[in-house]
Amino acid sequence: MNPHQHTSSSSNIKLAFFLNLFFAIFEIAGSFFTSSLAILSTGLHDLGDTLSLGTSWFLLNYSQKQRNQKFSYGYRRFSLLGALINSIVIITGSFFVISEAVRRIQNPVHSDAQGMILFAIIGITVNLVAALRVRKGQSINEKVIVWHLLDDVFGWAAVLVVAVIIIFRDVHVLDPILSGLVSLYVLWKVLKNFRKTVAIFLQAVPESINIKSLEEEMLHIGHIQSIHDTHLWSLDGEYNILTTHILLSKKATREDVFVIKCKVKELVQKENVQHSTIEVEIEGEICKLDGC
Repeated sequence: MNPHQHTSSSSNIKLAFFLNLFFAIFEIAGSFFTSSLAILSTGLHDLGDTLSLGTSWFLLNYSQKQRNQKFSYGYRRFSLLGALINSIVIITGSFFVISEAVRRIQNPVHSDAQGMILFAIIGITVNLVAALRVRKGQSINEKVIVWHLLDDVFGWAAVLVVAVIIIFRDVHVLDPILSGLVSLYVLWKVLKNFRKTVAIFLQAVPESINIKSLEEEMLHIGHIQSIHDTHLWSLDGEYNILTTHILLSKKATREDVFVIKCKVKELVQKENVQHSTIEVEIEGEICKLDGC
């Protein structure tokens, strides 16, 4: 992530953090005036969101520290840690809401419909503004946060619809039904991002890059006889790293080696690989790495 992207990403998460913090406090205070357990629960959920956003904001800034002897690749993966924490918080919260929805379907809770409408309108506005701001970012951390905020937007939209219906008809069971459906949808979307985040942590090959195709393209470069021990992974979902061994024919001169390495680096850069390490071996040389 370049300095401009980092500044923009940090600014987006900062805005989302403070909007959620003030609104969570507003919700919790308002729940006592409306005697609404639903609003209190939502306020506590938003407070958890705020803590999660704060963690992401801190880790994003922390990830910009320069590399050192302890972290030779730098601190970029700390930003990914923020995305992982956010995903876990959302997944946990979604399961809680679903279990609470099941309980309330069995025992519907009567709420203050007019108070629910007021808080729903404010909730939709606050979370939608934050989501629209953060969605401009490209990092996996910001993508997870967007779904975090949309979770609240959809939830408040459901509260608004239910509150309007309750004003005209006493059908309080609609509240937990809609909340459960929205949580299931958000859970499905977040689990997809969670899977990608875990894959990056486990150093899986980025989905946008095909190692086999990349190696086939390398073989078209003159003097390269074979390629082996190619590894490709991503530090944070944006900064990709590749290491590989290329076997050259005996006819390759010193100048040829320099040109070939430059061509390989240019090729992998086109495939969105920012850091590459190329080991050159000459025909007849024995590679001592296992699996070569």
